[in-house]
Amino acid sequence: MAAITEKTARAYNDLVEINETGAKGYQEAAEGVSNPQLKSEFTQLSQQRAQFASELKQHASQYGIQTEQEGTIEGAVADAAAAVHRGWINLKSAITGQDENAILGEAETGDATALKAYETALSAEGLPQDAKSLIQQQHGQILAAKNKITSLKK
Repeated sequence: MAAITEKTARAYNDLVEINETGAKGYQEAAEGVSNPQLKSEFTQLSQQRAQFASELKQHASQYGIQTEQEGTIEGAVADAAAAVHRGWINLKSAITGQDENAILGEAETGDATALKAYETALSAEGLPQDAKSLIQQQHGQILAAKNKITSLKK
């Protein structure tokens, strides 16, 4: 097994945090819309992000990376949480106003933030090939979701 670098460990931690936050954000979005199609879409995306986080945790553990231990890598989780928070910050106000287009816009912003984190992770030095494959696959699915969310905006 290849030696895991700090950048690889940080990539896993960041992506787990981003997906856990995305799952919560999409669940809140599902609860904040009345349109059954959007509610279903957001619920599916919430489940998808929860699954991504689970896959990443399981994968990281194969390399001895503990994704649940916050602060183990110089603020990695804090940085990821801050970026994700910026990506989903206005979701609550959009939900409060029940503005579906605004909720879609905030979901789109959250996905854009996630995509940047995935691209950063893919550039990490020493990323094992199987990790790169998993991250690329998830990146593709998030990109497809973002494109679908964009198409749903009025």
